[in-house]
Amino acid sequence: MNILLIDAGGVCLDFALRCMDYGHTIKAYIRNNKDGSRSMVGNGGLLNRVADWESHMNWADLIFCTDNTYYIHQLERYRDKGYPIIGPSIDTNRWEQDREYGAEVLERAGIKTIPSQKFKNYDEAIAHVINTGKRYVSKPLGDGDKALSYVSKSAADMVFMLQKWKKTNAYKGEFILQEFHGGYEIAVGGWFGLSGFSKHFCINHEFKKLLAGDLGVSTGEEGTILYYTQESKLADMVLKPLEGYLHGLKYTGYIDVNCIIDDKGTVWPLEFTMRPGWPLFMIQQALHKGDPAQWMLDLLDGKDTLKVSGDIACGVVISMPPYPFDKGTLKSESAGYPMFDLTMADVIKNVHLAEVMCGKAPAMVDGKVKLNEEQFLTAGNYVCIVTGTGKTVEDARTDCYGTVKKKINIPNSIGYRIDIGCRLEKQLPELCKMGFTNKEYC
Repeated sequence: MNILLIDAGGVCLDFALRCMDYGHTIKAYIRNNKDGSRSMVGNGGLLNRVADWESHMNWADLIFCTDNTYYIHQLERYRDKGYPIIGPSIDTNRWEQDREYGAEVLERAGIKTIPSQKFKNYDEAIAHVINTGKRYVSKPLGDGDKALSYVSKSAADMVFMLQKWKKTNAYKGEFILQEFHGGYEIAVGGWFGLSGFSKHFCINHEFKKLLAGDLGVSTGEEGTILYYTQESKLADMVLKPLEGYLHGLKYTGYIDVNCIIDDKGTVWPLEFTMRPGWPLFMIQQALHKGDPAQWMLDLLDGKDTLKVSGDIACGVVISMPPYPFDKGTLKSESAGYPMFDLTMADVIKNVHLAEVMCGKAPAMVDGKVKLNEEQFLTAGNYVCIVTGTGKTVEDARTDCYGTVKKKINIPNSIGYRIDIGCRLEKQLPELCKMGFTNKEYC
């Protein structure tokens, strides 16, 4: 199969390597870095990169788009003509990027949401918090910096952060203030095609903060515990009611709804993800069986051929300084570091490459230093994702972190969370009592 990857964030390498290992032919367009420099992902012959994507659309049997921020308007006319595209559309993109509109979609489908209000003016937002005296969660609309997603501890805490962002002009776009609801955070996602949802729904628990113990800034996703299931109370409540809307918009791709479940068992949807999640999609690969791409093409044709393992998967992001504070403009500072001891067999098994290339660097060979040994090198600071699987969360964690210790050997100060999955020891039994997780995993 000829597969064209349209990648705005430099995250397609893992999927590309898995497809090539299965005999597919890959062409990948990767957008330049934010500072205008060419992304080094896949350099050194690791990936066949093309300078533009539109001239290769007719070549492709399958087109996979990794992001919903760039190129979706250009892609829409191809989607209307019936091109085999897995990825976001203009209409469904609004569900994610405009959180207020996303809440309206949920409400129209009969799904109750947490009250929120949209702002563009910091002074108006500050006045709103002072007047209500409530605790809020702040979230940027559109493609805002994840660090501006903030869960306040009190009304005063929220007012202080709003004042600080105003002073530093941290964000010029719109944002929402959503009333805080405590509980257990859990998400459910599904792959959607011509015949509707795949029978396999993905239950996932994201760990969004940079540091262990859920400390530090929010990066979006530092690691995740996930599994697939065909019976999901959460999918019944927040995904299946949307099926008619998705059919009407001719959506083909992944949809995820992140939720809070309070201690009374009430489900509160927080936000949509109308695209593959990163690193969620890499972690899902640890459970996918067989051809990594054919099931996507089948999904477009109305057939559900996705095969998955019944195990739990644990995934952890491996990064390097200055992540996550580089704003995407200093990739060269973390490029060129050798990934000692890592082989292609490791990569296909459970090390999912992100900002990586091939090149020459010193290495130990038969107990001696070789100065120019061909090997994997870092191509940025979001290096890779390591996964492990098992029948329980603890089994998956043990498998994952065992690989990190054995196979991730990179000079300089790599970083990763050491507690992915730990908080679920207490949370899963409670979610299980409410019927939101499978009993065999609790």
